[in-house]
Amino acid sequence: MEQNILTAVFLPLALAFIMLGMGLSLTLDDFKRVFVYPKGMIVGLCAQLIVLPLIGFLLIIAFGVTGTMAVGIMILAACPGGPTSNLITHLAKGDIALSISLTSVSSVITVVTIPIIVNYSILYFGEEGSVTLPVLQTIGQIMGVTIIPVAIGMIIRKLRPQLSFAAERPFKIASGIFFTLILLAAIFKERENIVTYFTLVGPITTLLNLATMAAAFVLAKLFLLPVRQQISISIEGGIQNGTLGIMIAATLLNNSAMTIPIVIYSLVMFITAIGVIFVGNRLVKD
Repeated sequence: MEQNILTAVFLPLALAFIMLGMGLSLTLDDFKRVFVYPKGMIVGLCAQLIVLPLIGFLLIIAFGVTGTMAVGIMILAACPGGPTSNLITHLAKGDIALSISLTSVSSVITVVTIPIIVNYSILYFGEEGSVTLPVLQTIGQIMGVTIIPVAIGMIIRKLRPQLSFAAERPFKIASGIFFTLILLAAIFKERENIVTYFTLVGPITTLLNLATMAAAFVLAKLFLLPVRQQISISIEGGIQNGTLGIMIAATLLNNSAMTIPIVIYSLVMFITAIGVIFVGNRLVKD
């Protein structure tokens, strides 16, 4: 499908805007925690960068999904957490500092791992005729809409803290609006097939969401991490940066059909997030 102004221009700009807003809430101290308190970070990164793609791959094999839908699911599984995971962590009374640090560090690491995982998925699942992601070019493009805007946001916070504090809430609201518009646009674009696709990938995306959150929570519990960190790691493992996934599929691969599993997963994760918030508030007593 031909690129349009949504996938070629608005989507990358919207993602960069969202990441800039996340940068406004970050300081260098957030990254220092990675080295000062590495246990929670290591467990969280393992859950997100290893357990999530592995579960996604195994579910694809178990459900017999191939081609476009399989690649779309693996694009999602390769993505880091996003600003939404930080918001849900806050509402669920998780460790917000750990959540932000996990989102930030995984965003840096997945700049390299995304093109590798996606290219392998395209070859393995037989998505014939689909272009592959040039690794170096893709790293540069993803950095342009993720790491660089985050860095700019952090610089603004450092130089103009009052401005960043005042802009943080409007940015969060605007980010939520952008994310919703992107989801609605993706759904509208594939509206004729959305029911069929939900029937096809709805069960697997729902199971992927629940299984990754459960696995991440159990992993954090096995390593005897505090309850708040268990909640954060669980959320980071199951709430992915759907906006980035949609951009990769629709803009970099120019294949809007691959966005369908990502869109459906994004809808599912908002529903399951309600349950996570409820459970988190029951587990954490102020």
